[in-house]
Amino acid sequence: MLNLSSLFKGPRIRGGVHAEEHKADTSCKPIAVDFPLPKKLYIPLQQHVGKAAEPVVRVGDHVLKGQLLAHSQGMVSAPVHASSSGVIVDINDYPAPHPSALPIRTVVVETDGKDQWIEYSSIDDPFQLAPEEISLRVGAAGIVGLGGAAFPSAVKLNLGRESKIHTLLINGGECEPYLTCDDRLMQERALGIIDGIRLMLHGMETEQAIIGIEDNKPEAYAAMLDAAGPYPFIKVQQVPTRYPMGWDRQLIRYLTGREVPAGGRSADVGVIMHNVGTAYSVHRAIRFSQPLVSRVVTVSGGAVALPMNIEVPIGTLISELFAFCRVNQAATKRIVMGGPMMGDALPHSRLPVVKASSGILALTQEEIRNTTQQPCIRCAQCVSACPAGLLPLDMANRIRNNQLDAAVDIGLRDCISCGSCSYVCPSNIPLVQYFKYATGELAARQQAQHKSEHTKRLMDERNERMARIKKLQQEEEQARLAAKAERERLQTEQGTLA
Repeated sequence: MLNLSSLFKGPRIRGGVHAEEHKADTSCKPIAVDFPLPKKLYIPLQQHVGKAAEPVVRVGDHVLKGQLLAHSQGMVSAPVHASSSGVIVDINDYPAPHPSALPIRTVVVETDGKDQWIEYSSIDDPFQLAPEEISLRVGAAGIVGLGGAAFPSAVKLNLGRESKIHTLLINGGECEPYLTCDDRLMQERALGIIDGIRLMLHGMETEQAIIGIEDNKPEAYAAMLDAAGPYPFIKVQQVPTRYPMGWDRQLIRYLTGREVPAGGRSADVGVIMHNVGTAYSVHRAIRFSQPLVSRVVTVSGGAVALPMNIEVPIGTLISELFAFCRVNQAATKRIVMGGPMMGDALPHSRLPVVKASSGILALTQEEIRNTTQQPCIRCAQCVSACPAGLLPLDMANRIRNNQLDAAVDIGLRDCISCGSCSYVCPSNIPLVQYFKYATGELAARQQAQHKSEHTKRLMDERNERMARIKKLQQEEEQARLAAKAERERLQTEQGTLA
């Protein structure tokens, strides 16, 4: 007799796709650290969620590498530091690495060629620091999630401590095609990553960590397993190669068996997730007091003659990366920041690398999928591929008919825009574009509603203020008339007596 319970034992993977990897060109090459220092660095003050950082330097100031350029504004903001030594030549709006390339406030540093660090002191035993001090130092170093979300890491460390998190999950999946920066980081700097994980555990007051690495990275798995050997509370586990295994809910579900509730957070099930690159940055920040001023970036694609992973200063223009990797500009039909599934298509290469830039892809026409849209054949492949268990086609139909609230009712807010549904659609329906449009439209409507409510509140306050002023004027007028009448009465009485 079939034991039905055996069908549901162990972790399960929901949805996802087996995308073409395109990783072989860069996964076997060591991280290049000989990238020439750019003559100018364009360092945006908005490299994180939340408000843009506020500059503390002025044009003409000489700065050293690692020196604070702008301090954070609010809890989910992060400070920004100089990526090299030089002179501040401009603080102005400059195009952002975004599909719109809209300008954002940017500090331009003209480097002096010395790449001189600001004076820092190393810490022999950071585990003697209070857990709160770890979070403070991580926040001061400007560290954000390097997997692409760019959420300030100190906030998650504090949340882990306050929410009594039992497991720190480290994402080494790197499921996006082409990208291998995390793979190489784990192969070459495993000891630093493990040290960063230990420091994060100390800062969160959490007892154990699990590192999830896709099984297409055997060298990285072996290196991390060896580095974690002395620490039994750090487990290294392989996970299936399936996009989007790097999604926090997918990885949590597979490694812990816990399901994050819809509308909830991973902390609700006792788990906080960080990226391996973030862990390495924490190691550098706590051990050597070095803020986040550089990162490893994958440069790949069919138009790249020398694909590789490069450690580059934050603020380096993509055009300089392309020159270093000998990118064929004529063959480049699309520039993507991040991976091809969830990355952003950029309008040109005169845009800077930021903290969230895990990869820069120069794709040829052959690598870009056919976008000729055909009628839906109701195959339901998009439903099977959705890792969030949603109904992509139904949501897209509601969005197409401008029924955004109806799309929300069937799960739009749970969509992570991973692109799995669009990838498997045989009719080339741009499903994920509908969802991104709807999410942006809802955000715009919410912002407009907030603005309307704010305007109404200001008008109500003005009306109340004018009413108070009018009442006060009336009371003053009545008092003046009463005083005048009293004076006239007194004058009349005095005249009668005389």
